[in-house]
Amino acid sequence: MVCFSCENETIEQYIATPSPLEIPKLFKDNILAPIIPVDNPQTEQGVTLGKKLFFDPILSIDNSISCADCHAPENAFSDSDRFSDGVDGIFGNRNSMPLFNLAWNYDEKFFWDGNTFSLEHQAFVPVSDPIEMKSSWVNVEQKLQQDPEYPNLFEQAFGTSKIDSTLITKAIAQFERTLISSNSKFDKFLLGETTLTNQELNGFNIFMDEARGDCFHCHGSDKNPLWTDNIFHNNGLDETFSDLGLGAVTGDPADNGKFKSPSLRNLAFTAPYMHDGRFATLEEVINHYSEGLKNSSTIDPLMKKVSEGGVNLSENDKTDLKAFLLSLSDYEFINDSNFKQE
Repeated sequence: MVCFSCENETIEQYIATPSPLEIPKLFKDNILAPIIPVDNPQTEQGVTLGKKLFFDPILSIDNSISCADCHAPENAFSDSDRFSDGVDGIFGNRNSMPLFNLAWNYDEKFFWDGNTFSLEHQAFVPVSDPIEMKSSWVNVEQKLQQDPEYPNLFEQAFGTSKIDSTLITKAIAQFERTLISSNSKFDKFLLGETTLTNQELNGFNIFMDEARGDCFHCHGSDKNPLWTDNIFHNNGLDETFSDLGLGAVTGDPADNGKFKSPSLRNLAFTAPYMHDGRFATLEEVINHYSEGLKNSSTIDPLMKKVSEGGVNLSENDKTDLKAFLLSLSDYEFINDSNFKQE
C-alpha cells in the first residue's frame, strides 16, 4: 500500500509485490529478454491468483474441468491423450500444446495455427469454446465475484475486488509465464555440470548435421535454449490437408498445412506428438523424418529430401538421435511444487 497526498487528502493506492521472472543463465546468454506486457507486470499476488485460477474448474460451465485438465504438470502442461475432451465429452481435433517458456514466444502467436495474439488473449479462448469449457465470461465473472475467496485475491493482485475477464486472463498469463523449463540434462551439459553419453553426443551431432538429421533449422541448436524457431512449417505430414492449419487463419493457400514448430524440450512427457497427436512414440516421429515425408504444394523447402522420403537414417542413428532428444527433458520442471496444485 502506497500513500500520497493530494490537496490535503491522503489517498491510498495499492501496489502488488513485483515478482520478476528468474531468467536462466542459458537464456540470458543466448536469447533476448522475455516479453512482459507493460500493462501486466509479474507480481507475487498476480501469479498466486493465476495459479489458483489455472487449477480451478470454476472456469467451466459445470465446474467439471480446469485448464490443468488439458495441460497437466506431469505432462509438461500438455495432455497425454491424443485429443482432449471438454465438458460434454466431445473431443477436439488437435493435441494440447505444452506450456513452458511462453514468455519467449517472440511473435506472440499462440496455438498450433497461430490464431491468437498474446498470452493474455490465448487464455480467453477455452472458457467460451463450445467444445472445451463451454461457458461465458459473464457467467465466470459472476461465479468468481460470488466466491468467498476470489474478490479478496483480485484486490490483492490488482487493487480491485471487481472481477472481469481482462483481470482473470492477466492473472492466468502471469502464472503461465513462470513456467520456465531450463534444467534438462543437456542444459546441465552446456553449463559444464554433467557429461553426455556417447549415444547422446552422436545424437546431437546427427541433429546438427545437414547431411543426416538436419533438424536444427526448425528446432534450433545448443545456442537456442527454446529448441524451436516458433515459426510455422509444413513438415511433410500429408499430401492433402483435412486441417489447413495456418492457412485457415491467414486465408492464404500458401500457408495450408503449416503448423507451429513445437519445442523439443520435455519430449519424455509430451507424447503423443504433432498437431494432431498422430505419433504415439518418438520412434514414429523419427521414422517420419527418416523415410515418411509426403510431398505437397506447400512443403517447406527445409524438407530437402522429401523426394527420397526423408533423411534415411540408419537404425543406430535413429537410436542415438532419440537418446539426444530425451536429454532435453527437464524432470525438475515437471516436479516443481510451484507449478502444482496445492
